[in-house]
Amino acid sequence: MSPDRAALERTVERGEREGGSVEFKERLTKELHASEGRFESLAAQLRHRVLSGDGEATYVVGVTDDGGITGIPREDFSESMDVLSLLAEEAGAHIEEVQTWGVGNGSASATNGDGTGSAAGPEDGGIVGLATIREGTAIEDDEHVVVGTAGHVDHGKSTLVGSLVTGQADDGEGGTRSFLDVQPHEIERGLSADLSYGVYGFDSEGPVRMDNPHRKGDRARVVQQADRLVSFVDTVGHEPWLRTTIRGLVGQKLDYGLLTVAADDGPTDTTREHLGILLATDLPTMVAITKADLVDDERLVEVEREVERLLREVEKTPLRVERHGVESAIEEISETVVPVVTTSAVTGRGLEVLDEMFARLPKTAGSGVDEQFRMYVDRTYNVTGVGAVASGTIKSGEVAAGDELLLGPMQDGSFREVEARSIEMHYHRVDQASAGRIVGIALKGVREEEIERGMTLLPREADPEPSREFEAEVMVLNHPTRIGAGYEPVVHIETVSEAAALYPENDQLLPGDTGRARVRFKFRPYLVEEGQRFVFREGQSKGVGTVTDLHPGE
Repeated sequence: MSPDRAALERTVERGEREGGSVEFKERLTKELHASEGRFESLAAQLRHRVLSGDGEATYVVGVTDDGGITGIPREDFSESMDVLSLLAEEAGAHIEEVQTWGVGNGSASATNGDGTGSAAGPEDGGIVGLATIREGTAIEDDEHVVVGTAGHVDHGKSTLVGSLVTGQADDGEGGTRSFLDVQPHEIERGLSADLSYGVYGFDSEGPVRMDNPHRKGDRARVVQQADRLVSFVDTVGHEPWLRTTIRGLVGQKLDYGLLTVAADDGPTDTTREHLGILLATDLPTMVAITKADLVDDERLVEVEREVERLLREVEKTPLRVERHGVESAIEEISETVVPVVTTSAVTGRGLEVLDEMFARLPKTAGSGVDEQFRMYVDRTYNVTGVGAVASGTIKSGEVAAGDELLLGPMQDGSFREVEARSIEMHYHRVDQASAGRIVGIALKGVREEEIERGMTLLPREADPEPSREFEAEVMVLNHPTRIGAGYEPVVHIETVSEAAALYPENDQLLPGDTGRARVRFKFRPYLVEEGQRFVFREGQSKGVGTVTDLHPGE
């Protein structure tokens, strides 16, 4: 018997008891269970179950009152979770975790612990789910800082973040890196090939960290308990995946950048490339010199000087935190001043300094809460019992479970009407989320394979006009000759990574030049806004730009 199935069996065996924390529901419908009168009664029942379980209750959905495992169709299960989420909110609680199993021929077969295994379809009996409900609501959004990391491969970027979010020292072999890598081949090779995410937080007593980041519930606990959250968007250090790094730094609503430089290697060409991208997007940035335990003091001083020279070359002022103090670093960090911290994930050197900075640094990305909801899709996946999920960072506004949304543009420029079934942040189910949150939104009305990176989610009442073409102010950072009309780099804007043709105003741009250009996506339109920053790159050529005017519908 699998551990997952055992959890279900144990809960069913415990059964519903007067004064107990377990509740069986065959299904919950908006029409019946969210109706006036019934809703208040069910919320009171849920509150009673939570109090009976010392702040935690378990709801089993897809079973009869006597514990018979029947399962319900996928659509009914999703609706039941929506209603349960509303009941939890009314009772001052929240859904922390949902495990699902497929039911076929009268027996349940467990999916993976994250609910992404292959469950039987409705024709085979449907789905049964076990929802853990905890007392307390989601934290407020105004205390959530998002940090984008960058750095050359094997410069200790993921290892440093892994030690920060767990408080655990590294074993000298990059062991804490495994807390962030998301693909088996990444863990095996020790290289990250896609964006990964980490989170920790702070309360009145200090850092709130994860004991075991591989457990979804541990991440959810941090989100629930912390008064202030710090999320890391951990990018890719290996040169072949530079476009993924650009996506992580341009396509997220970041507050700060964190660039790592290994003491045993020093700044590399990739270091310079990543620093250029961070600073070109006007992101306040700090540098962590990592692996200080691997070198002697003389080498460490040499690398510190190399980093300072590198920053001065790009007209930035380095600020050595060990020399000037955390207070100065927090006050001075800006588009022109870059704090530098020397660290070791093995000995713990510098980690307390970073903790103090992250605990106190102000949020820099505008909240955008008062603006219309907008989220650019960064990833898509399918969850058993839930369906298609689109994840990304909310750029502006707020979204709540049950909201009617638009998704697009599709290949032809149209938008699809969808519904936000549920919302999760770091595996913590929330009823709503606002600008700056990294979330996964389960969508009703679309299949996972129809959602693409670079698409946008908007309110149903929005009237979006996608653009195939726009005007921009661009700066060429590096190019072997000149950029002429029709030059085709890849343009990275928000989570969009698309080949595009550039048409400079005067038919050419030289390295170091700044000028106006018309930019036309090669294959399809996207939703673009005036003022958005972007990066373009092709081979060793790269540049940055700002959208100045749109050509909707072209």
